[in-house]
Amino acid sequence: MSSPVLVCALRGTDAFRALGAALKGWTQGRDSLSTGDSLPQAVMALTPEVTFRQAILFFTEADFVTGKARFYCVYYPQEHTKLTQICFSSLEGESWRCRAESLFSYLQAGAQVLCTVLLIKPGVWSRRLPRILRNLHLEKFSVVGMKHLKLEAATASALLPCEVQQDPAALEAHCTYLTSGTALVLCLQRPNAVKKLMDLLGPEDPQLAQALDPCLWRAQYGTSTVQNGFYGSRSYPVAARDVKLFFPEGLCCAQCQTGQEEEV
Repeated sequence: MSSPVLVCALRGTDAFRALGAALKGWTQGRDSLSTGDSLPQAVMALTPEVTFRQAILFFTEADFVTGKARFYCVYYPQEHTKLTQICFSSLEGESWRCRAESLFSYLQAGAQVLCTVLLIKPGVWSRRLPRILRNLHLEKFSVVGMKHLKLEAATASALLPCEVQQDPAALEAHCTYLTSGTALVLCLQRPNAVKKLMDLLGPEDPQLAQALDPCLWRAQYGTSTVQNGFYGSRSYPVAARDVKLFFPEGLCCAQCQTGQEEEV
């Protein structure tokens, strides 16, 4: 290869999809430019297995660091194939502390076992619980916490997205329904639990869920955006909050570390 290349190892949530989308947008923008010079090209590994094989070609374990640090690279248009500046900056002030991490061990370990929260809304769990539990088992979820309760208005409001909380009419409709009867709250555990549960539930609007896939849970059990059958933790931080909210006394599985990890 006649020109130097920059090889980066990146880490992030849903990294393959996110990086692929970013590169697609960058490529489309690059193709729309009118320039006499060729612009830099970018390729990425598409699977964890390929990532592992390619990473060991370029890096050693000591090359990988973690910590609250970021880097950015700056290149001049006329010298776009050469890295002209790399800057490291700390998010915690002047000091930058990091430690070596075995990325190879991380890749080989596979998906991390996580916890998430599923709230089966009033009127749904009492009629459909056996089928719901069977489907959770088929999707390899373990139930590590369960509570049957009637939600307080403040708790119900805290579960709603920001856009609903900012709409008084929508907020009242959701809270009235959520507090109208008893709900069943489950803490679920499996690898990649948060995303898997959201993929099963589908969009908040049951009609949209029905159009996407009739097998989505909200498509099967929901009748409106308010009475859509289920609440599920939308992200890992939200899942950690929900576990603490509904199960402050702890969970029945020692492998569940969501609450402790979030506090560290």
